[in-house]
Formats: sequence, structure tokens, C-alpha cells
Amino acid sequence: MELDTNIQKQIEIFAKEIKQFVEIQKTKIVHSVNTGMLFTNWQIGRMIVEKQNILGVDFHSDRQFILFLSKELSKLLGKGYSRSNLFNMRMFYTVYPDVQTVSGQLSWSHYCELICISDVDKRNFYQIESENNSWSIKQ
Repeated sequence: MELDTNIQKQIEIFAKEIKQFVEIQKTKIVHSVNTGMLFTNWQIGRMIVEKQNILGVDFHSDRQFILFLSKELSKLLGKGYSRSNLFNMRMFYTVYPDVQTVSGQLSWSHYCELICISDVDKRNFYQIESENNSWSIKQ
């Protein structure tokens, strides 16, 4: 026995409602994960700066500190803790010392590009434009 044509149409409409709901939830999940990743990387940067200050790590031993930390974290946690990524995390904290100025609208990759801009006004311009216009990393 087949479903009534009217019921089939109602199911099609219902399926589209579910699809729309799922898409909205996926967007929220991605945003939540991105925000969590940014906060985690910012905190790791803060922890590195604080530990280096406590240990008195100077400019000459800085690279060795990060290299050794990278090896240890990679053993304990796996990928994502390369030397360059740890330098970026530390710089992220240094450039954005107030975590509340970090926008969840931008990705970690966006911030890795932004922290390389030494001119504060220029960096702020690109951050605002990226947020307002949903710029990709390349843009």
C-alpha cells in the first residue's frame, strides 16, 4: 500500500525542515569547536609565556625551549604541537593579551596570518574586514 500523495508532500516538506535544522546545528557546532580551539591555543600561548618568564628563558634559549616542548607535547598529544604552531600560540597570546578581543568568527588560520602583521592599525583593519565580510584566508 502506497502513501497518500498529500502525505508524501507533507513528508517532503517535513524532511526539508529537518534538513534546515540539521544545517543550522552543524554551523553552531563548527562555530563552537572553532571558539574552543582559539581559546585553547590562546591559553597554551599564555602558559608558554608564563613558564618562560618563571624559568627565565632568554632570547638565546627560547628556540630550544619551544623545540623541546614541541617534542614532549607531540609525544603526549599527537599532531598539532609543532614548533611553528607553538610559536604561533605564544605570539597569539602576546598580540591578543585579552582573550575577549579574539573573535570566534575567525579561524585559527586567520589569526596565524593576522599575528604576522606588526602594524597594529593594519592588523585591526584586516581583522575587522575579515569578520565583516567573511573573508577567506587568501583574501
